[in-house]
Amino acid sequence: MRILLVEDNPALADSLSHALRQAGFTPDAMLDGAAADHVLRTQDYALVILDLALPRLDGWEVLRRLRARRNRVPVLILTAHGSVEDRVKGLDLGADDYLAKPFELAELEARVRALIRRSQGQEQAQVQCGQLAYDSLARQFTLAGKTLALTPREHAVLEILILRSGRAISKDMLMEKIMGLNESGSADAIEIYVHRLRKKLAGSPVAIVTLRGLGYLLEAGE
Repeated sequence: MRILLVEDNPALADSLSHALRQAGFTPDAMLDGAAADHVLRTQDYALVILDLALPRLDGWEVLRRLRARRNRVPVLILTAHGSVEDRVKGLDLGADDYLAKPFELAELEARVRALIRRSQGQEQAQVQCGQLAYDSLARQFTLAGKTLALTPREHAVLEILILRSGRAISKDMLMEKIMGLNESGSADAIEIYVHRLRKKLAGSPVAIVTLRGLGYLLEAGE
């Protein structure tokens, strides 16, 4: 899933982007508030990690504009401004969580997972679709109790499908949700990932069904 990271410290932005990629996410990093505001008007993200002390446009204003557009993407404020007043201000402006610097990477990743789960309507870490199970804490799929070996892209596609189990999603939307701003992709690439996933699900009742004009649907079968 795509995450927007807004952090003006290039070294920290690179470090966090690397950690998020290792955790299975697709991060886009912006170094100033104006760039973040622009990309949030045109791109769809599962989560925003937002610093407050940003050049060109501070994090408070980025958040205010985001919520004024009625965009409900989860926002995790990550900042050195850790006073109670700052926390209250951020939450009142529409932030969903607040983590002060310095922080532990494990805690940041746990908060990211929890916010995404809640935004997807999944309060539990375990998601099930027939014999296919997904543990969002371990970020691991199992099929009939056995670990399913997936590439990062296959994992990203299957994660989106299982979180939307029973609902169709188009190829264009899948591509938008898994490809970063600096990555090239096409509907043909999505077809390749789906084809590979179907081969790995073969022999089980779980199937990725193509709905003409609508996209793909994950079904448990019987």
